Amino acid sequence: MQQRMVVTQRDCKARRVPSGQIQVIPEGEFVTLTQDLGGNYTVTWHGNMLRIDGTDADALGRKPQELYFEPPADDNIVEAQVWQALETIYDPEIPINLVSLGLIYKVCIDQQQKAVLIDMTLTAPGCGMGPVLVGDVEYRVSMVPNVKSVKVNLVFDPPWSREMMSEEAQLEAGLFF
Repeated sequence: MQQRMVVTQRDCKARRVPSGQIQVIPEGEFVTLTQDLGGNYTVTWHGNMLRIDGTDADALGRKPQELYFEPPADDNIVEAQVWQALETIYDPEIPINLVSLGLIYKVCIDQQQKAVLIDMTLTAPGCGMGPVLVGDVEYRVSMVPNVKSVKVNLVFDPPWSREMMSEEAQLEAGLFF
């Protein structure tokens, strides 16, 4: 993608790369759009690299990604909807979702507390995008009906390997022989 300058259409929440710190870009600011992968956008603003969630793409004058979850029959969290949300989160460097990459190890739901606990890993322990990915997971899973809190544990045991990827993801990445 060729870099291009855009003006923010509204105040927009973004996460600083690589720290994941939340920052608000005000309406009417010039930002440089540097990457559009996996439904999220990377921009530079005031010398900082920031990531804007695809659900906030309208702030960049783009069509926002819409997440829709069927309203549950009761006030419980539906695990399938948590997985549905996780499948909308893509690795920032390759356009494959975290579930297909095999990065999500476990999802636990506490119906009493309305909390979701997720164990996930990274493709490499030193991955600088870890805090950003954790922020993506927290943000998207918090959109699931009845979820009040999301906690992500980064774990590295077992270490990730490409064999953890789905066959479709391996084919898409050109790793399936």
